[in-house]
Amino acid sequence: MSGAPPPPELDVADTGPVIGTLRPQVTAPPPPPPALVPDDAKLRDDKMDVDGPAGEEAADEGAALRLLDDLRGDDVPSRVAAARKLNIIASALGPERTRDELLPFLSDSVDDEDEVLEAMASSLGGLVSHVGGPSRAAALLKPLELLLAVEESAVRDRAAISAAAIGEQMSDADCQTDYCGMLSRLAGKEWFTARISACGLLPAAYSRATVDGRAAQREQFASLCKDDAPMVRRAAARNLGPFVKTVIGSDGPACLGEGGSAEGTLLELVEGLAGGDQPDSVRLHATQNCVCFGVALASVKESLAGEGEETLLRIDALVKRILPLVVATIDDRSWRVRWTAASRFADVVRAFSPLEGTMDALVPAYEKLLQDPEAEVRTAATFNLSEVAKSGAKVYPAGWSGADSDAGEGDEQQRVPVATRLAGRVASLTEDDSENVRAALASVATDLAPILGRDATIAQLLPPMLLLLRDSTGEVRLNVVSSLSSLGDVVGPELLAQSLLPAVLDLAEDGRWRIRLAVIKRMPLLAKQLGGEFFNDRLLALCVGWLGDDISSIREEAAANLKELTALLGSEWSVKNLLPRVHKVMEHPSYLRRTNAVRAASLMATAMDAEAAQWEVLPVLLEMHCDPVPNVRFNVAKGLGMVGPLLSKSVYEGQIVPILTVLGEDPDRDVRYFAEQSSDSLLDFFDDSMDTV
Repeated sequence: MSGAPPPPELDVADTGPVIGTLRPQVTAPPPPPPALVPDDAKLRDDKMDVDGPAGEEAADEGAALRLLDDLRGDDVPSRVAAARKLNIIASALGPERTRDELLPFLSDSVDDEDEVLEAMASSLGGLVSHVGGPSRAAALLKPLELLLAVEESAVRDRAAISAAAIGEQMSDADCQTDYCGMLSRLAGKEWFTARISACGLLPAAYSRATVDGRAAQREQFASLCKDDAPMVRRAAARNLGPFVKTVIGSDGPACLGEGGSAEGTLLELVEGLAGGDQPDSVRLHATQNCVCFGVALASVKESLAGEGEETLLRIDALVKRILPLVVATIDDRSWRVRWTAASRFADVVRAFSPLEGTMDALVPAYEKLLQDPEAEVRTAATFNLSEVAKSGAKVYPAGWSGADSDAGEGDEQQRVPVATRLAGRVASLTEDDSENVRAALASVATDLAPILGRDATIAQLLPPMLLLLRDSTGEVRLNVVSSLSSLGDVVGPELLAQSLLPAVLDLAEDGRWRIRLAVIKRMPLLAKQLGGEFFNDRLLALCVGWLGDDISSIREEAAANLKELTALLGSEWSVKNLLPRVHKVMEHPSYLRRTNAVRAASLMATAMDAEAAQWEVLPVLLEMHCDPVPNVRFNVAKGLGMVGPLLSKSVYEGQIVPILTVLGEDPDRDVRYFAEQSSDSLLDFFDDSMDTV
């Protein structure tokens, strides 16, 4: 029968608890949502009889119409561009129509391409003012809730950022009902992606929830930590640390009592996610979770200021349960878990060192990481050597039997600073088979010198550093040279110069140009540490010889290096030691060397006093203006433009202007160009100087 209603169909646009669920449409379909955009006639009527600023408003509405057409079009790039400009559309529609038309339209569009959804998720966070302010911000949560459950992680991440930004602007009452209600629904969704989003949003929302709401959120997070899906447990493990800090920071010492949330919920979650039955991707976060727990406990202990003896005892009891979890990561079967512990061990020490008795357990665990079978783990641990050594705690020396017994007064006197104990490990690390470990050691070991003091540095640290200076790997020697400032400040330059010079010379002639470049960049630092006496004939020849290197970057850096040496060691030293060598390079048959020598002399002049620049550098530049190669001549023109502002106007007019005039008539157009450029800049400079006078 033609008038009979059609049979029930499958509704694929359902946005119920499970996105995309197919179910029969057994009831009459709802009326269609209001049209997102009225017809053109209505828009024209809305814009009639308006002058002045209304023209701009009309233009804005026209732009909004075009964006709406793009948003509903078939072209994906156009939809992405329109989704990034939802604020323009919302501004034209107004708050009411944005809530009633635009947001429902966006909610129905969550099956679009991932690029469009990502742009949409980013834009929604900035629409609070366009929906009527914070009191109406809850309207934005509906499309965001759908986006927080999509499969693409990039979309969920953007949606989470926007949701968090909106939640911060909502009132406490709205946050506790609408925002926390959304998180509760996400945590209970059937599809795992929504539960992953809930893991990231719950920590920030906890502090604004009511007492009952906080209890519910703790239960929800605990459920997520025990989720059947490994992806959810991984997300929960990644966010457990921030959640622990938020809970303890919000609830205060009360949560540390016997049977409180710290012990009854949080610590059990940390222990559960660090268990050996968890996947590697979950156990990876055990170290960071323990760090957050330690930071939170230390913060509470500091706030008590020695009061609340019972709470302090509870903190000590919690620490005794947390430390074994940290130590357990050192022995984990997965090298990735051990690497994570090694790379973050400085954070571990900073978190737990304020808590009494922790370093006696942490330092031996750290030494075990320094001896790990995997070179990557040893390298990560070595990079943290100086940070661990900076702990102000004292521990028993390695192998001290009293560390395992009840410490008496005599045993306490045997304690040594952490740096002193770790300094004994430096010598063994210099013999490590991995060059990456030795390179890491070379970059951080000298930071121990200020902690150890002069005598201990000379006895324990200097010999291993000298061994590293003779290492067969260039990167190791380079890292030692780069980090010598701390060592030089403690032991003085005299002890370093004799052993340092051979290593510097070897590196300066290394076949890898990046090594040579790094050495050049560190020459000013060595000059500052060791003084001009360090630069003997061999080293001076190297500094100037780099002007003729085959690599352009090295030639440029060599010229800049000579300028920095001049600034550090003074004009007199430069005129005596550097300038004659540079002048000699200007006579070299290779035009490249002559060009770089001109550039170096110009840069050196800018670091000299005016008298040295006029009498020592200017004549050298002027005589090079007759060079047969245009490249040299236009560098002379550029150099005169750099030196001119240092000199008096009479010198400028009497010596520089005639040469620039000659170069301005040069047959080569590049020479003419740079001569004209220098002439104009100097003319402007001296004219401004006269105006100032």
